[in-house]
Amino acid sequence: MSSHTDLNAQKSEQALNPVYVLAWLLCAVFYFYQYAIRATPGIMQGILTENWGHNPLGIMVPLYYVAYAGMALIAGFLLDRYGAHKTIPAGIALVTIGSLFFARGYEWLAITGFTLQAVGSIFAFLGASYIAARYLPQRMLAIFVGFTECLGMAGAAFGSKLVSIFLDPAGAFHVQWQKIWIAFAIIGAILTVSTFIVMPHGKKDEEEEQRQKLDFSSLIQPFRLIFSNPQSWLAGVIGGLLFAPTTIGILAWGASFFSKGEHISIAEAATLVSMVPLGWVIGCPLIGYISDKIGHRRPVLIGGSSLLLLSYISLLYLPTATLPAYMPPLLMGIASGAAMLPFSVMKEVNPPEVKGTAAGIMNFLVFLTSSLMSPVITGLIGSHNQNLTLADFHRGFMPLIVGIALAIFLSFFLRETGWKHSQK
Repeated sequence: MSSHTDLNAQKSEQALNPVYVLAWLLCAVFYFYQYAIRATPGIMQGILTENWGHNPLGIMVPLYYVAYAGMALIAGFLLDRYGAHKTIPAGIALVTIGSLFFARGYEWLAITGFTLQAVGSIFAFLGASYIAARYLPQRMLAIFVGFTECLGMAGAAFGSKLVSIFLDPAGAFHVQWQKIWIAFAIIGAILTVSTFIVMPHGKKDEEEEQRQKLDFSSLIQPFRLIFSNPQSWLAGVIGGLLFAPTTIGILAWGASFFSKGEHISIAEAATLVSMVPLGWVIGCPLIGYISDKIGHRRPVLIGGSSLLLLSYISLLYLPTATLPAYMPPLLMGIASGAAMLPFSVMKEVNPPEVKGTAAGIMNFLVFLTSSLMSPVITGLIGSHNQNLTLADFHRGFMPLIVGIALAIFLSFFLRETGWKHSQK
């Protein structure tokens, strides 16, 4: 048995340390916070357009995701080399500074600030995953990762709702939009200080850091190690294929599918689309809990992916009166919690000293898969066609269905890394 497996077996017996749980929780709260911030320019879209004379999201959103994806590779390496205490508070500080830039009210400063927030935000999920993988029991890794994603989705849903309430000109508050960003900056400052105090220092890591020479070889070694492992590619591709049906299929195209394909009102279409993130809030911790409880990853991944496939097919092809309208998208969201398991597997199939880099590469591969599939889906649906039909969406969503089926097939080749396997 390898030393890597031995370490996992020992870690599965490790007791929960309240300080490390608090460190993880602060990272998860950071994930909630950054998701609320990420959704806010969309909520402010009309106000920003009125103030600046055009819609800035066409520039802001692509810059955000380019910075986020690129930083995903770097952030994991920084976590592995310098530890949580030196990196995660710095990430929150960048998001805080970005909020202050946005609060100034100038377009170029807002775009700069939003891009800075992308650079800092990557440390939220990666940081939470790093703390869970490095300092918490291996037998509970999937549930901690699941709860992290749950809080992120809650931030996107409830955080944006709060922002819209405060901005509503007909509401009781009607807060000036710049003050929203000042409030975000104040929250970020408190979170920065809290994480700086609580995050593990990792003294052993600091001693090792002093001994290590930072040269080109040491820079590329973690990436060479992870990318040369076929299991890393399997986990990344499976995760990307399982995320795409909800992120591209429903969150991006769902409102059009329901309103133009199923001929229901915009308000009802928005409600049905919101069932997906609600399902994530339920499914991510639930599927993580099941996987950790039984001590296996692969059967839960295959089962959840199969439920995702069935719910997606029922959404597209079953007559609307067959099931309650909310049921297929809600089930899709719940089943999509299975997409979090490859994140756990990615860290478990690679050595402990590169867990941060592994999490960063996993995020990058998932984002890359979505980026490659998005223009294909858009082209098949026909984004320039103003009179879209149900047949257009059936044609456009077919690669997503094939992708889920492929993910299920590939999962049979994924190494079992659950804690029961580690104890054998």
